[in-house]
Amino acid sequence: MRRTARLVPTLTLAAGSVLLPAAFAHGASAAAAPGASAAAHGPAAAADAHGAAAARAASRPAAHAAAAKTTLEPVEKEAADTRSEQLAVRRYWTEAKMESAKPLDALAPRKEGVRLTASATAAQAAADPVEIPATRPGGETATPAAAAAARTSSGAAWTRGGAVTRSAGRVFFTYQGRNASCSATAVTGGNESTVITAGHCVRMGGAFHTNWVFVPGYANGRRPYGTWVATALYTTPQWNNGEDVNYDVAAAVVAPLDGRSLTDVVGGQGVSFNQPRRQRMHAFGYPAAAPYDGSKLVYCAGQTFDDFMMSRDIGLNCTMNGGSSGGPWFTGFDESTGLGTVNSVNSFKYGFAGGWMFGPYFGAEARDVYEAAQGATAP
Repeated sequence: MRRTARLVPTLTLAAGSVLLPAAFAHGASAAAAPGASAAAHGPAAAADAHGAAAARAASRPAAHAAAAKTTLEPVEKEAADTRSEQLAVRRYWTEAKMESAKPLDALAPRKEGVRLTASATAAQAAADPVEIPATRPGGETATPAAAAAARTSSGAAWTRGGAVTRSAGRVFFTYQGRNASCSATAVTGGNESTVITAGHCVRMGGAFHTNWVFVPGYANGRRPYGTWVATALYTTPQWNNGEDVNYDVAAAVVAPLDGRSLTDVVGGQGVSFNQPRRQRMHAFGYPAAAPYDGSKLVYCAGQTFDDFMMSRDIGLNCTMNGGSSGGPWFTGFDESTGLGTVNSVNSFKYGFAGGWMFGPYFGAEARDVYEAAQGATAP
């Protein structure tokens, strides 16, 4: 099989943002004011990148195609795309290996960052909003009800059940020779096989991760819906080239399991792009650094705010830490059904503000990653 990453070579966009703690390894309490970044990373190598398929841009609506002229194409990396490789990866992940997988280490911060500006906010507000509704197992559209008054949480175990306990899950992979974990969620898509996560949960330190699997509904070592092996991984060119935290978004396409597609089994959450900032949101993940242990789904809920320090991300009061990276942030989340619309993911924390979590704004680049994944058919 091919092991290449594909990218349209051009100038890398601003790469001076906070370098993310792939999965932040410290569970410090919230600080009154944020400070230096908890993690950063230097530019990742992109020597293996070459031109991505331009045909995808041509097939998009005219308005989006015009925008694509100024937007770099997502980077695609083929993973386990044969049945023999998928079987090998699935067998690799024993219960013991999953339990021993550790969150990624926090990295040194960069000194400079790309802050949110009035012009950037105006450009985001001017973009056409896009929203894809959630689907239930079997494919039926499941639009969330009007959100009732929701509880506020900064990192409690989720005990109300619902669709999120099927669609959200843990991600396991091998990074630089060791086994590690993140979080992710299944989303609605034409191929019924798309998972949304963070960029650093598919690539970091100049290389894509290997042995990549998604375990929806993971709970205390149980895998009630099976282990789903990635056939392709996607991320933004900004993350691929410079590990820019503002574009820390990724998608994976997973192979069918026992003849069924992922969202046919667990359903898919909705996903949206170019939405208003400062909304009330719910964040979910599987934090695995103390005091958490990665065994259960944890959530945070509250009013989001704009990062005013070293990124253009959105923030939320949240004590989740390493292992929760890539977990979904929902708008319009219905706590009674567990359905919502994914509009960001757990990304990074500042070192002395452990009570704040930040996630990337889902704009054109995040949409491109999602659409690129829809162009893939899981073998």
